[in-house]
Amino acid sequence: MSNNEVEIVFPNGSKKMVVAGTTLYEVAKEIDADAVIGSIDGTLSDLLSQIDKPSHVAFYGKDSQEGLAAIRRSIGLVFSQAIKERYKKVSISEIQLDENGFFVDMRLDQSLSILEFKEIEQGMKKIQKNSGLIKKQEVIVREAKEIFADNDLQLELLNALPADDQVSIYQLGDVFTFSKEPFALDVHHIKDFKLLKVSGAYWQGNSDNEMLQRVNGAVFSSKEDLAEYLHFLDESEKRSHQKLGKELKLFMFSEEAPGMPFYLSNGQTVRNELEKFLRELQTRYDYDEVKTPLIMNERLWRRSGHWDHYKDNMYFTKVDDQDYALKPMNCPGHCMIYKDAVRSYRDLPIRMAEFGQVHRHEFSGALNGLLRVRTFCQDDAHIFVSPDQIKSEISLALKIIDEVYKVFGFEYSVELSTRPDDFMGEIAMWDKAEDSLKEVLDSLGYKYAINEGDGAFYGPKIDIHIKDALNRSHQCATVQLDFQMPEKFDLSFIDQNNEKQRPVMIHRAVFGSLDRFFGILIEHYAGAFPVWLAPKQVELLSVAEKHGDYVDSLYHEFQEKGIRVSKDVRNEKLGKKIREAELRKAPYILVIGDHEMDGNEFSVRKRGSQQIQKMSKEAFFDLVGKQIAEKVHNF
Repeated sequence: MSNNEVEIVFPNGSKKMVVAGTTLYEVAKEIDADAVIGSIDGTLSDLLSQIDKPSHVAFYGKDSQEGLAAIRRSIGLVFSQAIKERYKKVSISEIQLDENGFFVDMRLDQSLSILEFKEIEQGMKKIQKNSGLIKKQEVIVREAKEIFADNDLQLELLNALPADDQVSIYQLGDVFTFSKEPFALDVHHIKDFKLLKVSGAYWQGNSDNEMLQRVNGAVFSSKEDLAEYLHFLDESEKRSHQKLGKELKLFMFSEEAPGMPFYLSNGQTVRNELEKFLRELQTRYDYDEVKTPLIMNERLWRRSGHWDHYKDNMYFTKVDDQDYALKPMNCPGHCMIYKDAVRSYRDLPIRMAEFGQVHRHEFSGALNGLLRVRTFCQDDAHIFVSPDQIKSEISLALKIIDEVYKVFGFEYSVELSTRPDDFMGEIAMWDKAEDSLKEVLDSLGYKYAINEGDGAFYGPKIDIHIKDALNRSHQCATVQLDFQMPEKFDLSFIDQNNEKQRPVMIHRAVFGSLDRFFGILIEHYAGAFPVWLAPKQVELLSVAEKHGDYVDSLYHEFQEKGIRVSKDVRNEKLGKKIREAELRKAPYILVIGDHEMDGNEFSVRKRGSQQIQKMSKEAFFDLVGKQIAEKVHNF
């Protein structure tokens, strides 16, 4: 072996001798590897990285997760260069990645419009065609600061790093960016990208900082993947709960109460049905419903531990010169109810449920319709048990969750979230709690993932993630085991030996946030709710003015049978009335004319179908009544 040669080992175990200083690019070319980037001894590196010592080497193509991430960074740099050519005075921050591409924050003295995206994309393609490889240099942070002296955004980021740290500086045209992650150096053949949106973004996510403009772009490794994602975005836009919420008159927001929804009649109807459904189910399983105050003394929140973990997200007020807080959670209130009476082991388990309104401060930039609000209704339950009842009660909670989600047609996955860094209590107690949850999940045959460090501060939890119609995942239901809160509030029960024992507290939510779950349902159903949930289950349309009185009598008949109904007896063309009724997405439309008045029969238009079915009045009442009672998902 020559003194200037080193041995490299590939993932399949094969070996090769190369001259020290050989680049990953040269090795990839020699062995004809599909390579966007590589790695040296497990560290991801761009293809200009040199091999200076015996190393394990691997390569990643554009279809790999690592390669695609590098491609997305590089297209972000191409975008930055296109913006720089278009707006000379722009200040551009570093390139960041999201789940489907990149985003770049920038300071621009005018508002960028999506109408400019087509021209910017053409500019990006021109840069790809005419440029060489992306250039790269390795420097320490102290040297990088000199290079970015005229870019205060990236300079501020560099100032947060140790002066002797090493970073890579990538250059395309007259645009530089620094990164600790590798870029794909050849941008000529990266064609599957699309600029998506421009929005405001506080610098570094801090509302005290200036507002910049953020551009998001999608980048994929194939034309098919990009097309599939753009179709997904199109479907998501059609299903947007904020858009449908307005069109279907479900809810509204006001600047007088940012992040706090106003429910209109249609939306409140759906919420009432959701509450009614869960309330009836909980009653069947011996839950007692309670109600706790919206505001309680600050000392309660200090005692519960929420003060140390939630005070920055809480709202405060004064009553009789004492400090009070709007509740961010219901659990301390339920502890107070438990503590108000002497409890025996014969009383346990005590299942306490509440549809409790809570308030949590969210930054304005984080608000997102019903999915992220500042006040919401939790379908909260707290079960107080003896230690030997833990497994059976968690099993029952999971059974209820399963029953609910089957009604909506949701598939779901399970995650066990373990002790966080800011945990409260003893590690031994946490280990015991985590083992208890694992045993329950294992005994019930659940497949579950471990989410390390994401438990609540007071205990580990089982989180349920549902999949909606677009295959998006939403964390809603949760079951949490808590040994801490009973300790904090000195809760007890009298055991068989007439001695005081400490109960264990189980936190359980099915919808999680009723508001958020409603938003998810709107998008899941695209506003077309099943019969039992629909704000109006039947729409009655008169053919002509002479049919109005009969429609009125039918309207009252439907109401008496507990079917939510609306009527349209306007002197308008029938086609217009049908089109407008279809937009309101009622499950059934009944057109009432001479035949219906004379024959005790309905012409039934089912939502989503162009066919008209003849059905007797009695048969239709029975059909709708059955679908409501059975909560039919697909009718």
